[in-house]
Amino acid sequence: MTRSPHQRSRRSVVLGATLVAALAGGLLIALPGGASAAPSGLADDFNGDGYRDLATGAPGAVAGGKAKAGAVVVTYGSSSGISASRHKSTSQSSSGVPGSPETSDRFGTELAHGDLNRDGYGDLVVGTPLEDVGSDVDGGSVTILWGGSSGLSGGTAISDPNASGHDRFGQSLAVGDFTGDGKPDLAVGSTGKEVWIFKGGFTKSAGAAGKLRFDAKIESGAYPKGAVHLAAGDFDDDGSDDVVVGSSVGNVVHRGGPAGPTPQTQVGTGYAGALAVADFDRDGHDDLVVGTDSAPVLDQTAKGGYVTVFYGGGAGVTTTRNTVLTQDSAGVPGADESYDLFGGALAAGDVNADGYPDLAVGAGFESIGTASHTGMVWVLRGGASGLTGTGAQAFNQGTAGVPGANESSDVFGGAVHLADHDKDGRADLSVGAAGENSDDGAVWVLRGSTAGVTVTGAVSFGASSVGIGESGNDPMFGDVLSGS
Repeated sequence: MTRSPHQRSRRSVVLGATLVAALAGGLLIALPGGASAAPSGLADDFNGDGYRDLATGAPGAVAGGKAKAGAVVVTYGSSSGISASRHKSTSQSSSGVPGSPETSDRFGTELAHGDLNRDGYGDLVVGTPLEDVGSDVDGGSVTILWGGSSGLSGGTAISDPNASGHDRFGQSLAVGDFTGDGKPDLAVGSTGKEVWIFKGGFTKSAGAAGKLRFDAKIESGAYPKGAVHLAAGDFDDDGSDDVVVGSSVGNVVHRGGPAGPTPQTQVGTGYAGALAVADFDRDGHDDLVVGTDSAPVLDQTAKGGYVTVFYGGGAGVTTTRNTVLTQDSAGVPGADESYDLFGGALAAGDVNADGYPDLAVGAGFESIGTASHTGMVWVLRGGASGLTGTGAQAFNQGTAGVPGANESSDVFGGAVHLADHDKDGRADLSVGAAGENSDDGAVWVLRGSTAGVTVTGAVSFGASSVGIGESGNDPMFGDVLSGS
């Protein structure tokens, strides 16, 4: 899942005067028992018990006594789904994690997952783009947290190969097999015009087996320039994952191959929105979804943002076959209004087990009644003809059965995620609202069903429920959910 930087820049991340106890080490609460001796191999099953887990960033959390040093929290999947009672938090003050917490590092600003060392346990990649590296202010860092039978434990730093050439290393991340050798690689973006590929064959002691870089054909410069978003997908079905680089000049698709990615096409123009990848029409080629949440600035397609599906094919992503969906599209609840940020967050998954991936769309700045920027989430259906507004669902904190209430600046839907956490074959919808309770933040989980996402059994939990101190600290729990 990726989110628009517009949402981040508009949120309050100011630390209050009162500090709470630091995140000392990796806090483990009621880890699910019986993790399998033969791990599942799922990319986001961090303890190998066969259930997909949920990783959530709290980049404003206190760690090691340092304000806004940041933390990540894993809540574990189970037969009953996600619960705050089964969680583990990690920061740079945790044992075995490289680096040390510093004020305003914001560890957990970006997340990606994959079984990088191919031991059967999912690993979590954490981007900390505002970390100072020596005298390099906001140089940025990337850390791999390794999965195991007890969940995430220890980590390995991925060094910036060109620290003097850019800032904010780790501002975007993606995992995929970009060289086609069957091993997962890691793509890392920064404010530079190049993207680095760290090659598969990772080990805990040495990190990547090698590295290469490619010219992403984008603008470099101060954020939000550079590679703002990254996504992976095999759009031409050639066995190598392609890389999509979202930037201030649009989204550039680079075809994967043994020598590394090469440019294929550019889709969309102007400011980079969120990205999602799935084969929505099941034709054997991944499709690319681009969220354009700043439409009033860029064009008049929609005032409150829109999403565009660019379909894959034998030649890769095509610009001639695409679908544009807004809040005014047939079947989509709501109405297009200026600066809703519809498309500011995206995630793909099959919520009703019909075999077609669906799309979750967040609009964190949607206003409802007198609650401004309270936020809303839609689920759009995939099918044989691709993504459609027909049968779309919409949820906010005022929806019957959804915990909470619509309040100004909650930013519900600022992050979204779709994954099957209870092994019933249907993806569950997770929603982050980093602005909930004055930037304490919270996460909601709504289960998938044969009829789509259901509010039956919906749960929500805030920062304090998973060991993240709240009072006066603005942890912004739920600001990012690990990519689907």
